[in-house]
Amino acid sequence: MTAASSSNQKTKTLIAVVGPTAIGKTALAIQLAQHFGTEIISADSRQFFREMEIGTAKPDATELAAAKHHFINSHSIAQLFSTGDFEVEGLQVLDQIFENHDIAIMVGGSGLYINALINGLDEMPEIDLAIREKLNKQFEAEGITAIQEQLAALDPEYYAKVDQQNPQRMIRGLEVFLSTGQKLSAMLSATKKERPFNIIKIGLNTDRAVLYDRINRRVDQMINMGLLNEVKGLVDFRKYNALNTVGYSEIFDYLDGTISLEEAIAAIKQNTRRFAKRQLTWFRRDEEINWFEPDEKEKVLQLINEKLINKKG
Repeated sequence: MTAASSSNQKTKTLIAVVGPTAIGKTALAIQLAQHFGTEIISADSRQFFREMEIGTAKPDATELAAAKHHFINSHSIAQLFSTGDFEVEGLQVLDQIFENHDIAIMVGGSGLYINALINGLDEMPEIDLAIREKLNKQFEAEGITAIQEQLAALDPEYYAKVDQQNPQRMIRGLEVFLSTGQKLSAMLSATKKERPFNIIKIGLNTDRAVLYDRINRRVDQMINMGLLNEVKGLVDFRKYNALNTVGYSEIFDYLDGTISLEEAIAAIKQNTRRFAKRQLTWFRRDEEINWFEPDEKEKVLQLINEKLINKKG
């Protein structure tokens, strides 16, 4: 089937489960995969990396055994893996899943990656490598704040929805603008690509106080599981952008002696809560998302089945 197929001829369906961190997306995705007898594509930009285990809250061995997952531990932190790479590889995996299944599940909280697979990305312009090198040197010399301030001034729309603690993403926005004079946010909001499959979007959310309590408990659990030792083992790799992320950068600060362990843990909780707030801001812009509480599996299944019947009709 080609991308030019009309909507009523589409026979395959991708169910996308999205929402903020710690909301329960993994559990629901596995339940849906088991119900429909299918496989899961992870769209969590940190769970790709095999060296990062505890701090990324990957599905555990039992969960991974419960349903086949793709893009968990699929890459090394030493590899560059962009949203464009994910679009290409994700569509290839989807084709493989759809050979044997009518339904596939995608789950994650990384809006840019989910958008890449569902809507596609524009062809990115050529980047002046000298500008990229200059920005990387500026980041090393002045830290992330200087990069954040520039991006906020030049492309506030992209700044508002990007992970502001991820220097690779921030530099990407800056290098596009400085190389082309065009905002990356404008390029990302261009015409959607037609996909040869149906898409059903399921969003999970709950009361903010409940969500924040789940986040705090998850961070405590990560510490108890050995996050400190995991980060210690990655010190030699800290130059890689994949490790400039919540849960790792705060522990690096502790290991550098700039903050106490208690302060690092508190910072992880605070930064994760902020991250969850940005994720919700991103997903709430999408009017196609059907929102549910994390424990409303039966209601989710009812809606999916109704939509599947309507597609056939």
